[in-house]
Amino acid sequence: MPRTSVLTGAASGIGKATKDLLEQRDERVIGVDIHDAEVVVDLSTAEGRAALVQEAGRISGGSIDAVYAVAGLAVPAPATVAVNFFGTVATLEGLRPLLAGSEAPRAVLVSSMAALLPGDGELVALLTDGDESAAMARAEVLARDPVTTGQLIYASAKLALSRWVRREAATAAWAGAGIPLNAAAPGIIATPMTAGLIATAEAREQLLHVVPMPLNGIAEPIVVARLLAWLNSEENTHLCGQVIYVDGGSDAVLRGDSVW
Repeated sequence: MPRTSVLTGAASGIGKATKDLLEQRDERVIGVDIHDAEVVVDLSTAEGRAALVQEAGRISGGSIDAVYAVAGLAVPAPATVAVNFFGTVATLEGLRPLLAGSEAPRAVLVSSMAALLPGDGELVALLTDGDESAAMARAEVLARDPVTTGQLIYASAKLALSRWVRREAATAAWAGAGIPLNAAAPGIIATPMTAGLIATAEAREQLLHVVPMPLNGIAEPIVVARLLAWLNSEENTHLCGQVIYVDGGSDAVLRGDSVW
């Protein structure tokens, strides 16, 4: 039987590339986005998150094989916190019961190499505590200066998300239920989200100075899609709580052997 997945962020970028790849492999994908998707919801809101779970359950008949939490924003605003962290966590936790009937349940989310860049400690702590109202308030403060402190929002949300994966993956709810939970952490990917950042040679050079990618440079979305598809495949039986950097070497350059 073909596998059935729910995939957020399906209308563009990495999400669309992943959806297309899975469908080329004859898998059933229930795409989710704020437009041009089978399920149209806004994951920055509690109502949108609840609607996602309800609609995914209805369309799938109550059982799915995998969750791809790909949806995200990269703007210096509180909405980035709402979607990237709370929307992602709500997607995974809300859809987890639908995985119970699968013989090979899987779940993956998209973090970022930005988790290695400077963030805001207060925001990260609030996200780790799951305090959405306080986190949104802190993001409002940071967003008042979009050029400096506002740029910390995205990195903070992705760092908290990576930590969430590490803390949750080996628990009874995930590993104990036979569900590998992992994350992909892309470097710079040529998507609509990054179009303005890589529009000129000068802009690309400046960005690659901050995010070094010595192996093949800026990547296409399909590069990440292939990794996500494998992480959620039946072949992946033992990866648990891993954050896999598909970043052309940024992690290796920036952290070196500090991970050891």
